[in-house]
This record gives sequence, structure tokens and C-alpha cells, in this order.
Amino acid sequence: MKPRVAALGLDLGRRRIGVAGCDGLGLLATELTTIKRSSFAQDIEALRQLVNERQATVLVVGMPYTLDDGTMGKQAQRLEKLAHRISAALGLPIEFVDERLSSIEAEELIRASGRHPSQDKGAIDRKAAAVILQRWLDGQS
Repeated sequence: MKPRVAALGLDLGRRRIGVAGCDGLGLLATELTTIKRSSFAQDIEALRQLVNERQATVLVVGMPYTLDDGTMGKQAQRLEKLAHRISAALGLPIEFVDERLSSIEAEELIRASGRHPSQDKGAIDRKAAAVILQRWLDGQS
């Protein structure tokens, strides 16, 4: 029997954190919420609540590698430091996933559902987190 998968996908931004979760089988990622960033302590508390509710055992974070050559630019380096701080604060391992074009994919998925992405930036962050987590889940099988 396949072990239960309890991962949270995170799209870390300067203003918001998009969060996604997955079913226990690790097949499908779904949008959960968008956390409006304030202080690190408050961000961690909001994430800790989700970790506890979902019994998460791993954090999957989108890494914004550069489009041209896939290296880590300044933004990716800042995000990596933040992700490691979050990982340490929550006591969970972290996995990084290439998030290039995930926001564009998220916007397209929102448009396909008949909504306009500019109406809710948090929806883009949640959907991008789901795209990131789905990429990780697909790579696990």
C-alpha cells in the first residue's frame, strides 16, 4: 500500500504566499488559501495552522530559476533563504520545484474557468502553488 502523502505547496511572494495541498494519495494538488504576508512570525503562525490541519510532512516550494539558463538569480537566492527559514521554523523538510511560468499557467487556468485573473491576485498565487505542487507530485510517481 502506498504511504499517505501530506505535502503543502508554497508559492512564496513578497506580498502573498499561495498555498496548496494534496489528496492523501498524492495524485491531485488543490488550492487552499493565500496568506497576506505581514511579519515572519505571523506568516509562520498561519502556515503552522495549515501544517497542523493537513498533517503536512513536507513543504514544496516553487523556485524561480532564470528563464534563459535555469540558474539561480538574486530573486531565487532570496527565496531560497526564506524557504529555509520557514522550513526550520516549522520543523519540516523542504523540496524545491522549478516554478518557471507557473504564474502564467495559473492565469491561463483561471481564464479557462471563466474568471479574470486580475480580479483576484491571491487566486493566481493559490493556483500557482497548486501548479508547483502538482509538478512535484507528478515527479514522485
